[in-house]
Amino acid sequence: MDSTVDKIISDFNRERTLVIPSRAPLRPGQKSSDRSVIVRAKAPLRLGLAGGGTDVSPFSDLHGGAVLNATIDMHAYCTIEETDDNCVVFYAADRDEYEEHRSAEFLDASEGLILHRAVYNRIVKQFNGGRPLSFRMTTYSDAVAGSGLGSSSTLVVTMLKAFAEWKNLPLGEYDIAQLAFGIERIDAGLSGGKQDQYAATFGGFNFIEFLPDDRVIVNPLRIKRWIINELENSFVLYYTGSSRESANIIDEQIKNTTNKNQKSIDAMLELKADSIVMKEAILKGDFLTFSKYLAKSWEAKKKMATSISNPRIDMLYDMALEAGAYGGKVSGAGGGGFMMLMVNPADRIGLIKKLNQQDGMVMNFHFTKYGTQAWKM
Repeated sequence: MDSTVDKIISDFNRERTLVIPSRAPLRPGQKSSDRSVIVRAKAPLRLGLAGGGTDVSPFSDLHGGAVLNATIDMHAYCTIEETDDNCVVFYAADRDEYEEHRSAEFLDASEGLILHRAVYNRIVKQFNGGRPLSFRMTTYSDAVAGSGLGSSSTLVVTMLKAFAEWKNLPLGEYDIAQLAFGIERIDAGLSGGKQDQYAATFGGFNFIEFLPDDRVIVNPLRIKRWIINELENSFVLYYTGSSRESANIIDEQIKNTTNKNQKSIDAMLELKADSIVMKEAILKGDFLTFSKYLAKSWEAKKKMATSISNPRIDMLYDMALEAGAYGGKVSGAGGGGFMMLMVNPADRIGLIKKLNQQDGMVMNFHFTKYGTQAWKM
């Protein structure tokens, strides 16, 4: 196995099993008060089942987007401990990155833990009257960045939920999702779509519509338990052993829309139409139609940008089909991360054995019904 892939998989396994510290480490001589307010929050990662990419501007502004997604039992986590030492400490435990700043009205969010700083800046400016805060924050995620499960956006949602719990901010689900989108896409300047923030905030199975003027409508789906059971038995979630920089893929997609690349635009219109069919199929438990359109949509998605697939992904996908998979796709922007494959449950173990012979790993998961949550200690 390639040493780089070896390291990625080793890091991923470590993140799934490591006992993460509940707080950022104390500085030498620093004391922690037993009376400190401690807030914890978590938010679920998601699988993009259909329509991914149509939530990205300018396509969603011009044509409207539609995405079908579902959250799973992998999460991003945040702990905030209030302090009185006029310091702001960020500790990204899964990345082993530590930052300490003097409490200030504004932190430079162009480097370092960009998302942590950008969330802090927005909270201070919009909800704390420009007054600096003093706290220690610890974050980590069950998935590496670039996995295709929306980990970055989910982390932003988690941090916002922790601040909302700490400061009793009157933020509803739409408020948190919209705020998270603004922080990540505008304040931090990171390219991406809109679906991840809403999936992480609302949780469960959702059909989400993205309309002009930044209007978003989340339609929670009432999926029967037997359908969810069948989906969990039919899906195989496979980590390809490589993460990717989604912003580069999305930038190409944006460029194709802006330059009126008809092949790319037609592919996104097809994805949008397919998401409606797949929503109806999943509500009815029509797995034949769902799997057919899952495969159809993957072929359309690859036309959106050249880097969505690559020879290794194509090889894995073809191998899965030969092993009995009905179809599948790469979750998220593409280029690497997680593949989800649909197969007859009776053939599931055979597919898993084939995949485990490659440089990657099969991950067990379950769908979840809850969005982001927070609580005080």
